Amino acid sequence: MRKPEKRFEFRKRLLKVHPEHIRDYSLAVGAQEWEIRDGMVIDLKGAPGEVVLTAAKDFMDYLSAAMEVSVRIDCYGRTEGAEVSVRLDDGTGGLTLGDGYMGYRVTVQDGIQILAHDERGAAQALYYLEDLMTLRKAPFLEKGEVENRAMYSPRMVQSGFHFTVFPDEHLSSIAHAGMDAIMLPNNVNSFLDLNDLIRRAHRYGLDVYIQSTFPSKKHPDDEGAQEYYDSTYGELFKACPDIKGIFFVGESNGFPSKDPHTLGRTSFPPPDVLPDGKHMPGWWPCMDFPQLMEMVKKSIFRYNPKADIILWSYNWGWAPAEDRAKLIRALPKDITLMSTYEMFEVYREDGVRERTTDYTLSVVGPSYYFRTDAEVAAECGVRLYAMSNTAGQTWDFGVIPYEPFPDQWQRRYDSMKECWEKYGLCGLLESHTFGLNPSFISELTKWNFTLSTRPEKNLLHRILASHYGEEAAGTVRKALGVWSEAIRYYIAAEADQYGPFRVGPAYPLNFNKVSRPLHCSGGLEPRYVALENSHESISIPQIRIHHEIKSLKEMERLMKEGMDIMDQVADPNDDLQELMDIGKFIYLTVRTAIHTKEFLVARTHLDVSDNKEDALHWVEEMEKIARKEMENAKEAIPLVRLNSRLGWEQELGYQGDEEYIDWKIRQVQSMLDWDLGAFRRSLESEGLPLEKERN
Repeated sequence: MRKPEKRFEFRKRLLKVHPEHIRDYSLAVGAQEWEIRDGMVIDLKGAPGEVVLTAAKDFMDYLSAAMEVSVRIDCYGRTEGAEVSVRLDDGTGGLTLGDGYMGYRVTVQDGIQILAHDERGAAQALYYLEDLMTLRKAPFLEKGEVENRAMYSPRMVQSGFHFTVFPDEHLSSIAHAGMDAIMLPNNVNSFLDLNDLIRRAHRYGLDVYIQSTFPSKKHPDDEGAQEYYDSTYGELFKACPDIKGIFFVGESNGFPSKDPHTLGRTSFPPPDVLPDGKHMPGWWPCMDFPQLMEMVKKSIFRYNPKADIILWSYNWGWAPAEDRAKLIRALPKDITLMSTYEMFEVYREDGVRERTTDYTLSVVGPSYYFRTDAEVAAECGVRLYAMSNTAGQTWDFGVIPYEPFPDQWQRRYDSMKECWEKYGLCGLLESHTFGLNPSFISELTKWNFTLSTRPEKNLLHRILASHYGEEAAGTVRKALGVWSEAIRYYIAAEADQYGPFRVGPAYPLNFNKVSRPLHCSGGLEPRYVALENSHESISIPQIRIHHEIKSLKEMERLMKEGMDIMDQVADPNDDLQELMDIGKFIYLTVRTAIHTKEFLVARTHLDVSDNKEDALHWVEEMEKIARKEMENAKEAIPLVRLNSRLGWEQELGYQGDEEYIDWKIRQVQSMLDWDLGAFRRSLESEGLPLEKERN
C-alpha cells in the first residue's frame, strides 16, 4: 500500500540501487541454464582495480537483495575452481565485438567466465548479468557466449537529486544504466569538492564533465587575453586536472565577438538602444568562436592535454546552415561539436507551421539543424555528440520523473543509430536539468545503446513484466502504445514549455492582474509571441493557437484511452500504480494547457467585443473554462501527495505540488470573484438608468 510522501521523499527511492526479493521460487532452472547458488565464489585475481572490486561488491549485494543468494569475493586467486571469474584481456583473449572501450565477453557453461577489454567493461558485464536475472526473476543464466560493448561514449547525465549532489548510491545507479559520465554546472569555488566527486565517480567507472559559466570578457585578439583565460580555465584544470571535459554553450559563454552579425558585447544593450537586426554573440555562430576555443584549449591542455572540450550549438540552431557550417569548418580538430537532436525543427500540420523550440519527444529527430551540423562535422572530421534527452525526460513536462512513451523513444533510438552509422555520432548528453530517474525507459535505453552479438528478444514486454508483473504486462504494453501515439500530438511551443507544461496543473489562469505562486520564477503567463530567426518562418500565434488546441485535445483523448486500458488491470502493484499516476498527471497537465489556450482565446474575443451581449457571452465562456480548470487541478492533488517527485524540478524546485496546486485553485477562485467578477458586474450595469445625466 502506497503512503503519502513528504517533500523530497522521492530521493529515498533514488538511493535504492537494487530491487529487493524479486526471485520467483516457482521457477525451475532450465536444461540450457546455469544457476548461481549460495556459497559460490567470484574470483577477481585477473581483474585487479577499484572499479572491478566496486562492481563485484555490487554484484554480491544484488544477489543477496534481489535473489536471496549469498556469494563471496576472492581477490587473491586462493579458491580452486571458483564458479565466477573476471579477468582483463591481455590481448590474447580473442575478443571481437567486445574488443573496445567498455567491451566484454560473458561465457556461461558450468560457471561464468568474464573477459573484459577494461575495468569498466568488467563492471558492465556484472551489471549485464544482474539485468538478465532481473528479467528472468531468478538467478538462472542461459548457457552460451555473448560479447557486448557500449555504442556511445560518453553517455553523460546530470543528477536526479540536484545539480551538484551525487550520493554514491546514485553514482552506482548511473553506472548500472550503462552510462560512463556525469555532468554538472561549473562551481569554481568548490575545487576540492569537485576533486572528491571525481574520485568517487571513478570508483563506479564514471568520468566528470562540467559546463562552463566563466565570464568571457576578452576577445582572443585583446592584449592579455591568454593570461585572462589562463586565470579561469587554466586555474580550474590546474586545481582539478582529472576533469574529463568541459562544455561551452553560447548563452553562458558569449564574448565580445567581432562577427558583423553580432553586437560585439557580453551584456545586453540598454532599453533605449533600438534594434538593428544584430544578435548577442552567444546567440549567433560567430566566425571567431573557433578562435576563442583555440585560446581556452591552450589554457586547459596545459594541465590536461586529453580534456574533451565541447562546443554546444544549442543557441544558434535556428541560424542559416551556411553560417553554422563556416564555424564548424573552422573549429580545431581536437574540439568536439555537440548539437541538440530535435530542436528548431519546423514542420507543417493542418496547414499550420510549428517549430520545436526546445527539448521535446514529440519530434523524433534528427532535426534539420542537427542533420546539417552533423553533415559538416562528418565532412571535416570533427567529433560529434548529441544532446539526446535519452535519460527519459525532456522539456515536454517539467515536473514528472520520466516520459512513459516507449515506442516514441524507440523511434528516437533507431534514428540515432542511423546518425551513428552515417555521421559518426559517438557521444551523448542524455539529460539537462532533469537528471536520471531510473525507470523502464532508462532500461530500454541501455539495451538499445549496447552493441551485442546476442541481442535480447521481446525486450520491452520482459522489462514491463519485471516491473508490473507478467499478467499485467500485455495490458500495460497496449496502453503504452496508445500513450506513445499521444505524445506525437504534443506541440513544443515556447509559451507552453515555459508555462503550463513547465509546472503542470499548478499553472494559474490570469485575467487582468498577473498572479504567480510565492518564490516562482519563469514566465507563468501565456507568452504567445512571434518566433523568428528560423530557416523557415512559422505561423503567427493567432493562427497556431487554434491548431494547438485541436492537436492537444487529440493528445488528451489518447492519454485517457491509455488510462482506461490500464484500469483493466485487476490488482496493480505499487510500481504500476505509480506509472498510472504519472500518466494521469500528464493527462491533467495537457488539460491545463488546453484550458490556458481556450481562456486566452476567449479573452481575446472579449477584448474586441462591440456590444454587451457578446461581451457577456465571452465572460461566461471564461468562467466555464476557469471552473473546469479548478476541478482539473483538484484531481492532481492525490497524485502529488503519493509521489513527491511529481511537482518538483531542479531549476524551480517545488512549483507543482499540493501547496502550489492549492494556491492555484484559490487564485482562480479569486479571479472569478474579483477580477473577472468585477468585469461582469460592470458589464451588467451597462444600460441601467443613471441618477443624473451628464450635462
